[in-house]
Amino acid sequence: MKKLASFAVLLTLLGSAAWAQTQSDSKVQDNQGQADKSVRPTQVPSTQDPSTQAPSERDQKPAGEDAGATKPEVKITPREAEELFHSVDEILVFDSKQTGLPIKKQVKRRLTSRDEVSGYLTKHMKDEDVQRLQRSELVLKKFGLLPRDFDLEKLLVALLREQVAGYYDPKTKTVNLLDWVPMEEQEPVMAHELTHALQDQAIGLEKWMKKGERDLGEIRKDPTPADIENDEMDNAREAVIEGQAETVMLEYELAPVGRSIADSPDLVESMESQMANGTDDSRVFKDAPIFLKESLTFPYSYGMKFVVKLMERGGKEKAFAGVLANPPHTTRQIMQPETYLSGEKIELMRVPEFKRDFKDYVKFDIGAMGEFDVAVLVEQYAGKELSKRLYPEWRGGYYYAARPKSDAAAPLGLMYVSRWSSAEKASEFAEIYARSLAQRYKKAEEVGSPSSGQSAPEHPEYKVEVLTGRHAWTTEEGTVVIEEQGDTVLVSESLDSATTETLEREVFGAK
Repeated sequence: MKKLASFAVLLTLLGSAAWAQTQSDSKVQDNQGQADKSVRPTQVPSTQDPSTQAPSERDQKPAGEDAGATKPEVKITPREAEELFHSVDEILVFDSKQTGLPIKKQVKRRLTSRDEVSGYLTKHMKDEDVQRLQRSELVLKKFGLLPRDFDLEKLLVALLREQVAGYYDPKTKTVNLLDWVPMEEQEPVMAHELTHALQDQAIGLEKWMKKGERDLGEIRKDPTPADIENDEMDNAREAVIEGQAETVMLEYELAPVGRSIADSPDLVESMESQMANGTDDSRVFKDAPIFLKESLTFPYSYGMKFVVKLMERGGKEKAFAGVLANPPHTTRQIMQPETYLSGEKIELMRVPEFKRDFKDYVKFDIGAMGEFDVAVLVEQYAGKELSKRLYPEWRGGYYYAARPKSDAAAPLGLMYVSRWSSAEKASEFAEIYARSLAQRYKKAEEVGSPSSGQSAPEHPEYKVEVLTGRHAWTTEEGTVVIEEQGDTVLVSESLDSATTETLEREVFGAK
């Protein structure tokens, strides 16, 4: 399923930048003494004129909060801006040494206001990538991953407006530094964003990222099993790009005291925790649905752990140039780097004859339900610890959403197929999905006698219940069927009985 798009912008999140500075000022310096800036690369004079800076007011209030509650204005001065622009070249040299990616040309730099960032994000809401995300909005609501009355576009802009600490724009080849971000947080932000500039010079980021995307025209076609497998390519590639940048940012903060990620593994976990929880004033982030928070931080947190693992196994070349040349395809490979390193091949899932089986429906959206999607869904309905235990057992999944041809105002119909490592894990997931119905519908009443009942928990320490066989519920949006057979779970929501029966034969027929 589509994650949060970066709107063709490579971002630094405020939480990770603030964390990096906190570590530099406290934990690292407490253990190693005052940081000596002289160990960083020699400063190179900049030829960029800071007159391109744009003034701005500090606006830290969440969307809708009274203006009188804003914090005091913080604004970078012209002299500070000049210092920042000189630092760009110095940090670019550092980044190049860390990544092994060569500097092919000077990077343009610009000081940008919060209003300009908001305008930029709003403008890119018209991009096709974001249109795909908006198209998935109703599907996300059907799964219960977003509230039914949720305004995705409004919250997304507010969320990114609050969280962005800097960005690199591959269209203009410019690093944008933000004039409301405190000076002490600007250097690690630059270490992150200049990594994107080096990536862009090495592989051409726009072209490289588009290789992992499906356009709206392709979505209208019936996908092959290979299309389903590759539907997460853009999510995986974004995690590589942001994971590399986060890794370099952390190395930049550790370098002055002679430390590195290799001898500070605990700091990687600490940084991930900071991103997951947000900073103290991250009101919009903290109030956002789980799916949005996890989607926004996924490429940074999981991406960084992925890159760090590659560094441990194959060194700098494998973690940077190597993975850019041979990128992962799925969120499973990002979340479990060993599956990427081992070259794991998961059998392609069979898909129904969609055009024939949904002959009475108009296709709305279709896509993969990857390991990340399952992890968030399980976390939302069963908690994070159970999610961490269950999601590695995922072995494939996809959804198909459609509306009846005879009634365009009818509830969105949904087919969802999920495959697991074993029948036991499939039945655990089926129970969690069934549990979600009470939260997603105003009424959800099980009907008839199930073909097989619930069995005793296999692992009492996790308080795991299971759901086996075929079960049906009535809801205000029609019938919901959840059926487990072997390692596969089929879900049908708001589809007519004839279509559901056809899908059951297709999914659970000869494999």
